[in-house]
Amino acid sequence: MDEARAVPSPHDKAPPRFGGEAWRSLALVTVGPILLAFLLCALALLIAGYDPLAYYLYVVERGVFSGQGLQQTLTRMAPLLLHAASLIIAFRAGIWNLGGDGQFLLGSVMAAALGPALVTVAPDWITLIACMLLAMLVGALWSLVPALLRAYQGVNEIITTLMMTFLGTSFANVLVKLAFLDPTTTVPQTRTLPVEDRLAWFPGTTISSGLLIGLAAVIIVHLVMTRTAFGLRLRIVGANPKAALHAGLSVSALTVIVFALSGGLAGLAGAVDIVGVFGNVRADWNPAYALAVVPLVFLARFNGWATIAFVFFYAVLDIGGESAARRIGVPQYFTLILVATMFILLALAEWLDQQRRAKARS
Repeated sequence: MDEARAVPSPHDKAPPRFGGEAWRSLALVTVGPILLAFLLCALALLIAGYDPLAYYLYVVERGVFSGQGLQQTLTRMAPLLLHAASLIIAFRAGIWNLGGDGQFLLGSVMAAALGPALVTVAPDWITLIACMLLAMLVGALWSLVPALLRAYQGVNEIITTLMMTFLGTSFANVLVKLAFLDPTTTVPQTRTLPVEDRLAWFPGTTISSGLLIGLAAVIIVHLVMTRTAFGLRLRIVGANPKAALHAGLSVSALTVIVFALSGGLAGLAGAVDIVGVFGNVRADWNPAYALAVVPLVFLARFNGWATIAFVFFYAVLDIGGESAARRIGVPQYFTLILVATMFILLALAEWLDQQRRAKARS
């Protein structure tokens, strides 16, 4: 384990206690930058000749107040929440697992390959569980190389996990186009799991029950990391690996375990998206959920409850932005501009708040 790392641990930022000062900080560091981002993007829409009020109303109406739109928002939350749970474990342990998209895609492909084949000989519930377990195993195994390099050679995991993401994305496409190709379709994709064999919907809705899996994952991870001895050991490793060694903790073994848990949850996110929503994987499909969730987890201070709220907010923008783009002609990528502006301003506000606190302490 390297004693001095070039990149600071993500554990350096601890969750705050919510008193009067914390609420003021929340308003200045979170709410203020979000409102400013909306204002700046509204000016950009005005300059481009669009009505910003109409755009934002469409986003909110479609993402929250439209029955079908809200159902899509809640369904979209499922893989995002599982990615968030994956990142909370890693970041709390001082590990930057940025390979979630590769783990997600490989888990998706393996679930898409197993599901249609197994459902013909086994009950639905066995098929669904098997798909999710296989996706978790594949995600965990894909994280093994960065885990071993970090644990035993001190190699920076930011580089290795990003490299494994590129490899995983390419490998997933190869599997779709060659090994698991559906010969009955003209579009390169895996065989399709029938709708009736997928994860159940909430009664009277089209909301996938994968949402419950995502919520459960975030809550369980939050409780494990904050209420158990195992979580305490991981937080100690993340805060100070050198001190953890002196305390008798097996930092290398814990590092590998964290990677496996994080990668497994990312793989599970892929399975839930396939057996709950899409039913198959098309070639070159990559929603890039993992990197989108990274700033949400940081903004939530690695707190599971706050993460759920941020994920819901992002899902509203994602689903509502798609509808708004179609209705008033705004380019669909404008939602990404809005989200990116928001993240930049939030990061700047966080830095200014840290500078203010440092001056107050001195």
